[in-house]
Amino acid sequence: MRESRVRPRASAWTRGTWARSYHSAPPTESGRFVNHLSYALYTPPKAAGDRLPLVVMLHGCKQNADEFAQGTRFNLLADKYGFAVLYPEQSKHDHAHRCWRWYDDSGGGGGGEAASVVSLVKAVVAEHDLDAERVYVAGMSAGAGLAALLAVRYPHVFAAVGLHSGVVFGEARSAIGAMDVMRRGSRTDPVALIDTAVDVRDYPGMPAIIVHGELDSVVTSNNAEQLTKQFLRLNGFIDAAGNRRAGETRQESHPDGVVSDYFKNGRRVVKTSIVRGLGHSWAGGDDTVAFHSSKGPDSSGVMWEFFKHQRRSSEAARNTFVA
Repeated sequence: MRESRVRPRASAWTRGTWARSYHSAPPTESGRFVNHLSYALYTPPKAAGDRLPLVVMLHGCKQNADEFAQGTRFNLLADKYGFAVLYPEQSKHDHAHRCWRWYDDSGGGGGGEAASVVSLVKAVVAEHDLDAERVYVAGMSAGAGLAALLAVRYPHVFAAVGLHSGVVFGEARSAIGAMDVMRRGSRTDPVALIDTAVDVRDYPGMPAIIVHGELDSVVTSNNAEQLTKQFLRLNGFIDAAGNRRAGETRQESHPDGVVSDYFKNGRRVVKTSIVRGLGHSWAGGDDTVAFHSSKGPDSSGVMWEFFKHQRRSSEAARNTFVA
């Protein structure tokens, strides 16, 4: 691979440990095993004291763990700020292009993949003595689709979610339907989709950061707007009709695009960034790696800045990771 035109290759500068391994997940509800989920784990040089947080990174189609780590430069942030990074990797046996099947909530599809990722996260947290209160999940494109599914189905596992170039949750039910939603967004009210999927009254909330390129021709930026509404609903910011229940909105226009922050009780619960001039790529990444661009802000850094202020309650984390 040629050197980045923007910054030296991330792997040349990291100081921690990059390990490749496999995880055998328990059977799904359908009885199907998702055996040997491949993954990579990056751990920075560990200072004595506090347990490290964990960021789970889900790659997009036609990507693997190595490329996603290289393109996003998340391991450099891990060295600087002290957290571990886990990269689950989709198998070519399950999808020829390594796409996560986020649109299929069944045990034999995306639902099984989500369960496998949760099983892997629990195993890694236990084995490496990581901080169960500070586990975050982020993804790009199909990886963002699976991250949204994880955030909706397993809210006690994750303290926050990051969605880059993601698709609105709950409308697509097949690969063909997924392509349609990617191109245009949802024809159904996105808040109604969330209310169908979740009992919002019992949902514990999920802080979310959403990043999208304004020129994305693979996943239209309409999806970012609709995802924002869905996570505002999940965080009790709006009601079923889409009307504000609490909080305040702050919007700023920058040379890189438009950023909207949504605060509730003084705490940022949703952040949305529409990046000017960006297509279907990870903003501020290594542009020598496919689906990553040097355009826009450092979205990896922006995500970590958002994540580091979020924490799942001690009781919820203890009950989830001990069970």
